[in-house]
Formats: sequence, C-alpha cells, structure tokens
Amino acid sequence: MNPYLVLFICAAYAWRLLTVLISRTHERNLRKNSAKEYGATNSKCLAAVHILFYIAATVEAAYRPSIDTTVATIGVVLYIASALILILVMRSLGELWTIKIMISQNHRLIRNGLFAYVRHPNYFLNILPELVGFALALNAFWTLIVGLPIYLIPLIIRIRQEEAIMSSAFADYKS
Repeated sequence: MNPYLVLFICAAYAWRLLTVLISRTHERNLRKNSAKEYGATNSKCLAAVHILFYIAATVEAAYRPSIDTTVATIGVVLYIASALILILVMRSLGELWTIKIMISQNHRLIRNGLFAYVRHPNYFLNILPELVGFALALNAFWTLIVGLPIYLIPLIIRIRQEEAIMSSAFADYKS
C-alpha cells in the first residue's frame, strides 16, 4: 500500500478518535448538569456503522493493487474540508457538541455560525463529505456504493430524532 495512503488512513483514524474523546468529555460535563440522552440505541448503531465504513474502506484499499491519484487527491481534499467544517461546528456548539443527542436543563439553541445557514451542518457538511472523502481517498468505490446507503439509514433516523427532540425542547426551533 502506498505510504502516503497509510499516513492518510492513520491521520483519519486519529482524527476520529480525538473527536470521540472530545465528545466523551462533553458528555460527562453535560451529565453533571442533568443532561438527558435521547436515541441511545440509534447513536450506538450510527457509531458502529461509521466504524464499519472506515474499516471496509481500509480493507478495500489494502486489496486494491493501485489507486487513481486524482480521485485520491479529491478525496483527501474533501476529507480535510469536512474536518474543518467539524471544527467550525464544534466551535459553534462548544460544550454542547457530542456524538450523541443530549439536552441539558440549561441547554441553549445555537443559531450562529453554520447553524444560521444549514439545519444540520454536522451531518450534511461534515459526516457525509467525510465518508465520501475517506472512500474516494482510498479508491474504496464498493464501500462508497454499498456503505453510504447503509449509513444513511441510521443517519436519517438520527436527524428525525433530533428534529423531534429539539422541537419539543425549544418552542422556536422550527422557525
């Protein structure tokens, strides 16, 4: 396997691990403030599918004799852009950002940053481009074709759960 590809894979796995650790820190702090978690089963499913997507793309890349460097470069750029979007999302949400749906008693509705323009920037501008970018960077076309539609199932459930919870928690959420 190409050493640059190995470096990218290691960096992507490390980035995702870092975000999980940040999320766990935020989750602990939110729970200290009596936050309640919603959709826990689907969150676990979403996390599992995310991990499986990464593993499937990595395995597919390991068995690919060569990669199209143009496609790989587009994938890396897309992945980096999605990581930068995640940083913006995390900055907007601050301690409220987790990989779970959690609402605390003093939860506030965020409408600044990307949230002023996009309803779910973490999903549409980070996660989906991240997965597409990761698969393209590895030329893991089968993972992209099969894995992305599978990933969309728990993601759509997550978005619907989040919409319902936010609507019940904040009277002006829909406006």
